[in-house]
Parts: sequence; C-alpha cells; structure tokens
Amino acid sequence: MNDDDLLRYSRHILLPQIGIDGQERLHSGSVLIVGAGGLGCPAALYLGAAGVGRLVIADADKVDLTNLQRQIGHHTSAIGINKAHSLSDSIRAINPTVQIEALDERLEGASLAAVVAGVDVVLDCSDNFVTRHAVNRGCVVSGKPLVSGAALGFAGQFAVFDTRQSDSPCYHCLFPESVEEGPRCSEAGVLSPLVGIIGSMQAVEAVKLLAGVGQTAVGRLTLYDALGSSLRQVQVPRDAACPVCRQR
Repeated sequence: MNDDDLLRYSRHILLPQIGIDGQERLHSGSVLIVGAGGLGCPAALYLGAAGVGRLVIADADKVDLTNLQRQIGHHTSAIGINKAHSLSDSIRAINPTVQIEALDERLEGASLAAVVAGVDVVLDCSDNFVTRHAVNRGCVVSGKPLVSGAALGFAGQFAVFDTRQSDSPCYHCLFPESVEEGPRCSEAGVLSPLVGIIGSMQAVEAVKLLAGVGQTAVGRLTLYDALGSSLRQVQVPRDAACPVCRQR
C-alpha cells in the first residue's frame, strides 16, 4: 500500500483484528454482487469504500424512478441507465482505486459458473428464487462462500453459506426449490432503510470472509423485524439429503 492507501484505510488499519495485513487481504480480494438494487447498492458501496480490490456487479435492469426510494447507489440522473453501470459509477466516485466489472446481464448457466469461479466471495442481492438457487448451485460447485440477503415490507434476513466447511448448509437446505416464492417489493412494498441494514450486514460478512477475521454467520439465519425493533438468529442445519450440496 502507498501513503494514500494508508491514509484512506487508516480507520481499518487501526483495528487490531484487521491492521495492514487484513487490509491487504481486502485489496487482493474479489466479490461478485448479484443484483444492483436495494441490497446490492449499500453492499457494493461499502465494499468499494472498504478497499476490496475487485468488484463484479451483475444486473440486467435499468434504473427507474421507483428505485430511488431505497437504491442509494443510483441518482435521478441515472434513470434509464443500466443499474450495474450506474452503481459502478457511484463506487468509483468514492474510491477510484477499486477495479469494477459491470455486467449488464442476468447471469445464468455457463456465464454464471465462470464468474462465480473467478471471485473469492459471492453476495446474492437478487430478488427472486430462480436467481438465488442458480447462484447457490454455482457457489456449491466452485466452493465459494455465499452471503445471501432478502428484505420485504419491514422484515429482512441474511445468512452465510460456506460449503468449504463440512457442516455448512447451502441455500437449498434452508429454502428448497419447492418452496413457493412470495410477493416482491413491487407488490408488497419495502421500508427504505431496511434494505440498507441488510445490505450492510452482507458487506460486513464479506469483509470478514476476505480479511479472515471474526466469526462469520455460517449456518445461522439472522432475522430482523424493523417494525418491532427485534433481531434474532435461527440455526440452519445442513440437509444430508440436499440434492445440491450432499455430494460435495
């Protein structure tokens, strides 16, 4: 790190759990963020500001006016622009040293597998079960840790799945594909700062995974009720019969 880096990341370096070594691990790390919406915006902004060396942001959608109530990585002037590119511009405005790859596509199949295999950590910030299960399968195959988040109404949740650990469940263990998908934000609404809280929690877990510090939330589903101001955790066991991760 040069003198500017030491100054920029000084508040991280002051933390004995991170220090210079941990910051250098962040700088050499890479993260895939699937979805540049309500969860992806705060997660990506914090990871970029924290000095993660390479961010890959994937989203096929364009910014529209209804997004601006909660998707803080986009500005009014970005309406009509692809979300991955808009969010990338916002990150560069904070930290121009971060390498960012914006993918204006919905990752699936071989392209999803290739991108997942090329990063250290994956953040699922999408808003539908099809994408979540596809991302989970890619992470299981490549042995990459997955930080999954979701928010709707006043309720949010996140969990870490790291199948490099023998006792870790995968996303399918918690939510089998047979589970019926509920309404989306466009149908049920969502509290604006709620997605910021969950997305920031995802960023925290990613930083810990990359820097190799603390205890990650592997095998635990964290549930946040914004209306009732309550936070609780539920243990998630690995399903030995899971069709996705049982043969890893």
